[in-house]
Amino acid sequence: MAAVFAGVAAPVFAADIPEPIPYEPVPVVTESPYNGWYIRGDAAYRWSDLRGIDYITYGGCGYGCIPGKKSFDDTDLKGALSLGAGVGYQITNYFRADLTGDYFFKSDFKGQTSDPFSVSVDRSSYSAFLLLANAYADLGTYSGFTPYVGFGIGGANVKWNDLRNSIEPNIDNYHKGAKNWRFAYALMAGASYCLTDKLALDGGYRYSRIQGGRMFEEYSSGGVSLGAGPGFDKGFNIHEVRAGLRYNFGGNRNCAQPETVAYEQPPVYK
Repeated sequence: MAAVFAGVAAPVFAADIPEPIPYEPVPVVTESPYNGWYIRGDAAYRWSDLRGIDYITYGGCGYGCIPGKKSFDDTDLKGALSLGAGVGYQITNYFRADLTGDYFFKSDFKGQTSDPFSVSVDRSSYSAFLLLANAYADLGTYSGFTPYVGFGIGGANVKWNDLRNSIEPNIDNYHKGAKNWRFAYALMAGASYCLTDKLALDGGYRYSRIQGGRMFEEYSSGGVSLGAGPGFDKGFNIHEVRAGLRYNFGGNRNCAQPETVAYEQPPVYK
């Protein structure tokens, strides 16, 4: 009886065992891992606008000068090149920050001063080192292009060469140039383009504002004042067209292609 019962029940129990349903692995897209540290190098051409120059005059200095403060009649600065480098961190897909240093090559200066009896032509040049801490907002990546806007704050070490004051006929006076640190800030806009998942081409525009400071010293001989000085420039408005490269050591998530992996589902029984 037991043998007969077992033989009859076995097919019933086997029919109740669930069978797994065949399935295909579901592909899942994941973001590529990246390391946010990057370095950058930039080259630029700049135009510098002086906001004006004031200088001190003393009585009895000759050529009809009047004691007090005077201003240059006009000023002009030539364009020049600059080179920069920096290190930064890509914090998220939409935010990054870096520290940059830029050297401004010599920009020639020409100005004019006058008094009731004479007109003089003044020539010098300036160079500077600009140090900025910057923050950027990346506005999304479209076909490899990532537009951005940014803001920077820091300081500039401005160096003026000696000022030559030429008065006709053939009279030259020289004022020793000044060197000093000044407050500076900058506004940027541009776009980067992915060359590889680690290397991006960066181009854009930067406006920098450098505060005013001492430009040249008093004209004197043997400790005796012989003319005007010292002089103070009122600061620079600097416009730059920039291009450079950024290299991200671990790969830039905005440039890297997403990775596709197969996600293995647990078996489904029927």
